[in-house]
This record gives sequence, C-alpha cells and structure tokens, in this order.
Amino acid sequence: MITINQKHKKRLAIVLLMVVGIGITVTLAVIAFNENMLYFFSPTQVMAGEAPMDRVIRVGGMVTKGSVERASDSLHVKFSVTDYAHTIPVEYIGILPDLFREGQGIVAIGQMQEGNTFLADEVLAKHDENYMPPEVADALKKAEETSTTSTTSTTNE
Repeated sequence: MITINQKHKKRLAIVLLMVVGIGITVTLAVIAFNENMLYFFSPTQVMAGEAPMDRVIRVGGMVTKGSVERASDSLHVKFSVTDYAHTIPVEYIGILPDLFREGQGIVAIGQMQEGNTFLADEVLAKHDENYMPPEVADALKKAEETSTTSTTSTTNE
C-alpha cells in the first residue's frame, strides 16, 4: 500500500490547481478568439445561405454600377455588392471612404438582416487600382469560374 505524506499532498494539490487554472484560461481564450473572428463571405455564399445571421461578418465584392442611393437628409446609403454571379443589397449609415464608388472593390463589416440585406457598420474601399483584398479577388475568381462553367455546360447541351 502506498502512503502519501503531508508534503506530497500539498504538492499534488498545487499541481492540480495549476492544471485546472491553465485549462480554464486556455478554454476562455479559445472562446474569446472564436467570438471575435470575422469570417469573409462572397455574395454567392450569402445567397446560398452560408452566412450566419447572428454574427458580425465581412462581405466583399464590387459595388454594382447604378446601385448607389444616398438619402438627401442623412448619411444613409444603399448600394449593391456583386461577385458577378450574385448581388446582395447593402445598407450603411455613415461617411463612406473617399475611394468608394461604383465599380470598385469593397469589404463591408456588419450583419445580415432579414431579406438578405446586409447592414454594414463599416465599409472599406480598396486603396489603389492594383490592390484587391485577397478574399474579394478569390470570391470574384470563383464566381467567374462558376459562371463560365455553367455557360459552357449549357452551350454544349
């Protein structure tokens, strides 16, 4: 039979408390990290229902030409964002970046609302002609490939 003296019991209790404390700290850190993640979705993914309604997300694409509507008495702006396969309406209240205009790439941060309208808290515009946020470039490329594939398959039939 193994006997543990008082000195070993104290050491064991301290080690167990440290392990439990570290475990709780790591768990809380992972939970906080997951809650603060901003996932990127293209308009195609939003229309497919992949975007969560209860989380802050990023949506990106090109501002659809002819879609910008500004309220005359407030900073309320409505516009559409497209990845050339699908388009979603975006609403924003605030001052838009100087580089924001139709036909330019943007990333909007906010939440999806009922009716597939995206309510943006922040709008980011690309900063020069050559730069495109990687997520937007990838989403546009995928949408273009999808539309080319579907056009080719319908043409071959």
